[in-house]
Amino acid sequence: MNANDAVLARLADVIESRRGGDPQTSYVARLLTGPEDALLKKIGEEATEAVLAAKAGGGERLVAECADLWFHCLVALARYGLRPEHVLAELQRRAGTSGIEEKALRKLRDGA
Repeated sequence: MNANDAVLARLADVIESRRGGDPQTSYVARLLTGPEDALLKKIGEEATEAVLAAKAGGGERLVAECADLWFHCLVALARYGLRPEHVLAELQRRAGTSGIEEKALRKLRDGA
């Protein structure tokens, strides 16, 4: 595991440690136990903010918005019993495959 992977793993551990916490005092506990739509809406908001930051020229604002988006995606993974290692493994599996090929393979696999 490289240093960047370790950062994601440590953050996932912190998120998991908030499971069962008091939603009144822990934002993560609130996201983990609250309505599913609240977390999904938050991910959508963060994705929109990342797009707007990119349209505005990127830079530090884009980095900050992407960090917010990644954080909320990590919370979603935890909510469904998954970890960033699952995403990293999927990215590794896709490495070396063109995006066009990957999309075609998904369509075949999913029957779309």
